[in-house]
Amino acid sequence: MFSVAEAFAITQQHLLTLPTETIPLIEATGRVLRQSIRADRNFPPFDRVAMDGIGISFSAYASGQRTFPIAGRQFAGQPPQVLTEPTVCLEVMTGAMLPTGIDTVIRYEDVSIANSRATISIDGVEQGQHIHRQGVDRTSGDELLSVGSQLSPSAIAVAASVGQATVEVAKLPRIALISTGDELVDVDETPLPYQIRRSNTYMLRAALQALGITATLNHIVDDEAILAEQLATLLSENDVLILSGGVSAGKADFVPDVLAKLGVQKHFHQIAQRPGKPLWFGTMADKTVFALPGNPVSTVLCAYRYVLPYLKASMGLPAAAPQYAQLAEAVTFKPNITYFLPVRLVSSADGQMQAQPLPGSGSADFANLLNADGFMELPADRSEFSAGEAFQVWSN
Repeated sequence: MFSVAEAFAITQQHLLTLPTETIPLIEATGRVLRQSIRADRNFPPFDRVAMDGIGISFSAYASGQRTFPIAGRQFAGQPPQVLTEPTVCLEVMTGAMLPTGIDTVIRYEDVSIANSRATISIDGVEQGQHIHRQGVDRTSGDELLSVGSQLSPSAIAVAASVGQATVEVAKLPRIALISTGDELVDVDETPLPYQIRRSNTYMLRAALQALGITATLNHIVDDEAILAEQLATLLSENDVLILSGGVSAGKADFVPDVLAKLGVQKHFHQIAQRPGKPLWFGTMADKTVFALPGNPVSTVLCAYRYVLPYLKASMGLPAAAPQYAQLAEAVTFKPNITYFLPVRLVSSADGQMQAQPLPGSGSADFANLLNADGFMELPADRSEFSAGEAFQVWSN
């Protein structure tokens, strides 16, 4: 068996090569840039009023003047007005171009206005205050978003501000989610006493939607010929297949043999971990296959630890910063394999993240995941883990 670290490294050596596509900016939230986006002019593009108030020539204030006749108003979206003489002021609005002749803005909260005259009511006015100077944030030509950036709502706003109506992004992988097994029926069906409803592929689809990927849901019965025929079709239509079930050592676990017959090269099958030991990973040309154990907790763990990081890396997203937490109580785990312990995360008063173990009743205890925030990775080289020790936690 491979170790967890070895198996993860193997997946990262076989990342997808995704093409580039151009899409409208309005449809690009969450996508990964394949182009650099630069400022098409200075940020801000002009000296900008930063507060609603009055604009004055500081020279008049410095000479002792505190009351200024109001000579007009400067609104955002208007060409700049001109201060006709230094002893008057203009009312100015946030976002407006700074009128010519004005070098200081005083907030409405710091003046009183009566009979078209503004009187400054504070001391300590500084020249240049409340003015957002041209180019102070970025200058024309500066890179604002680099290749590999994920288009968050803020990034979308930046791209829009420079007129980027379309963007070049990594194409999303085509993914088919496949459940296997005669014991499974769909969510809208009533299971017989020996059947259960399908849930793993619904979980995986929800997890992929966080990456902007809409995967197809498929189910294949426990028939080797049917499995081979349908997997061949799905391989031809998709970049990634993610199967759930049929990968252990049971008499109806046909998936590994069928994938081999279809020409998919196996890179590993078993990992020294619990849950999720029989995880299968392979590739064929530009296709990738993950075959996950069918037990629900195993499926979730393998998705968090291997599948989602693989897809993020393939899309060009940087690896997430590792998240660590301290065990809230001691844990003992005897087998010499990596143990992924379901945990609930709670922040303590001193700012430490505490992980409360939720061992549950095994890899079929799906309901236990409702209380879990992730899985704590306990290393294979020991069996005793003390309260207060910190280990990495994996979550979606």
